[in-house]
Amino acid sequence: MTEPLDTGRPHPARVYDVLLGGKDNFAADRAAAEQGLEVNPNAATAPRQNRAFLQRTVRFLAAQGIRQFLDIGTGLPTSPNVHEVAQAAAPESRIVYADNDQLVLAHARALLTSAPQGRTAYVDGDLRRVDEILAAPELRETLDLDQPVGVLLFAILHFLEDADDPYTIVRRIMAAVPSGSYLVLSHITADYDPESWARFTEVMRAQGIPARLRDHDEVTRFFDGLDLVEPGVVPILRWRPEQDVPFTDAQVALYGGVARKP
Repeated sequence: MTEPLDTGRPHPARVYDVLLGGKDNFAADRAAAEQGLEVNPNAATAPRQNRAFLQRTVRFLAAQGIRQFLDIGTGLPTSPNVHEVAQAAAPESRIVYADNDQLVLAHARALLTSAPQGRTAYVDGDLRRVDEILAAPELRETLDLDQPVGVLLFAILHFLEDADDPYTIVRRIMAAVPSGSYLVLSHITADYDPESWARFTEVMRAQGIPARLRDHDEVTRFFDGLDLVEPGVVPILRWRPEQDVPFTDAQVALYGGVARKP
């Protein structure tokens, strides 16, 4: 179930909204973001490039024939959203969004409206309790889990501590979808600028938002048992770029990858 709406505590989705320049956030979220930016100004660059990675990878999945998408850790609506990208390529696409923040779900239900040929649905769920997401009636009524699904985990796994066993969580999701499904994820790393990102995560932890930076091997491990799509797990700027951008891997500091379930 969603966490109670506590406007005095920052929430990852709302801090992310601040970093994207959004307005759906509270003073505590803005304060957390401002403190993070003080110790690492690149904290605003990463979310914007993550949205570009989302667009490229969803278009890629649509080109592979994927017509069903499960986006866990949706965040506040920031156009273009997954359903807009997917349905621009294939209007019949079906998308389920899942998040555990009341404000996210309220905005999602109001704004994330499907093309007439397709469908969108919203699940109140926490990735740490992924079985509840997978069993949710909204998901089961929208997606056919006997047909391939694009599982999307954009910039969420770094909010799971090792004690949450994120690798098992990802395996459980991929076990629930059939051969031909895809996993797409992005994940913060300190490989390129360890000091700045360590300071940023310390600030987030002090605000009650855990953040676990993982290196290349640790991020690649999420794809165990799957067939990685070229170019593999790389800094997101290098995953099939469509245009040059004036940023470095250290500024963006996110690994990303796409893999197919055999």
